[in-house]
Amino acid sequence: MRIAVISRHFSRAGGGAESYAVALVQGLASRHEVHVFSQTSNHPIQGVSYHKVFSLFEKPRWINQLVFAVFTWRQTRRGFDAVHSHENTWQGHVQTIHVRPVRHNLFFTFSGVHRIFRWVKVALSPRLITYLVLEGSRFRLCPTHRIVATSNHLRQECEEAYPGCTGKIKVVTPGVNIPLDLPGQADTRRALGLPLDGRMVLFIANDYARKGLDTLLEALRAMPPSVFLAVAGNPNAARKYRLQAQELGIENRVYFLGSLEDLSPAYAAADCLAHPTLEDSFAMVVLEAMAHGLPVVVSGPNQCGISRQLTHGANALLLSDPKNEQELAGQIGAILDSRDLAQHLRQGGIAFAQHHSWESAVLQYEQLFSQVAAK
Repeated sequence: MRIAVISRHFSRAGGGAESYAVALVQGLASRHEVHVFSQTSNHPIQGVSYHKVFSLFEKPRWINQLVFAVFTWRQTRRGFDAVHSHENTWQGHVQTIHVRPVRHNLFFTFSGVHRIFRWVKVALSPRLITYLVLEGSRFRLCPTHRIVATSNHLRQECEEAYPGCTGKIKVVTPGVNIPLDLPGQADTRRALGLPLDGRMVLFIANDYARKGLDTLLEALRAMPPSVFLAVAGNPNAARKYRLQAQELGIENRVYFLGSLEDLSPAYAAADCLAHPTLEDSFAMVVLEAMAHGLPVVVSGPNQCGISRQLTHGANALLLSDPKNEQELAGQIGAILDSRDLAQHLRQGGIAFAQHHSWESAVLQYEQLFSQVAAK
């Protein structure tokens, strides 16, 4: 098939949604003709055709999103068997939803007069009107249209926001590749400029605030001085959190690695992963850490989609309150202080990861593409 993929930032370093798109394209490119339409990309996969989409400016984001939607529609409306969109745009036979719908955030928990006020807020905001119109087009139902959510938790939120789609949204969770071997911890720490001694907690995110870095810094202060934190992801907010670490007196124990195209060295260097997220539709980083044999501490099922499939104490340690720094420090400390617990979680995590392959996800998408192409 000739497949178009729409993703504004097509790079593994972009985040969970971007990594998901790249991994799928990598699996599809070996047996299909794939064209990627993006505003930014480091061309991570050979054999794929890349197309630069016009971008007047990055902000305001809602205008850029609308411009991106118009130009990708013009570029992909003809000549493809299937168009796969990871973005908030109407163009796409298969629409993959990665985050909670805007409509859910605006209206789901409101009723009566409060709901009326929310509609007034929307009516007075071109930004919200644009987002809702684009989002509504993604959830339209027709014979050549398929909707995919990346977790069961996210599917539930989509159905709450758009009841007409109930029972019509397919779930395709992220996959993972189990590494055959990993470099030594000392070598990877040396390469990343990290201390060779001490126990390392790893945090990976692009949105530091939403993924719980504030709480993690507070928790680090309560842990022994031999424990240090490495932060990987979008470096734009690093300055703010360096100042915060300085105020907490732990600036010498926090290392900012920036965006990493390959996270394997970071996983190999760490002793555990902490993911006290406040909201995550799935959390690919948790699955990847498990595949690399890393014990994880992660928010519970109310905040994190993958946690609905995890068992506390068997393959991960789940937080009841991701904002509670004492609980977070206690869970991390339990892993760092007990080799038996760490090994138990490591084995359970690897076993869990082995049931989530990218090849399975690719096969499910191929079926969807075949369905819409046949229509």
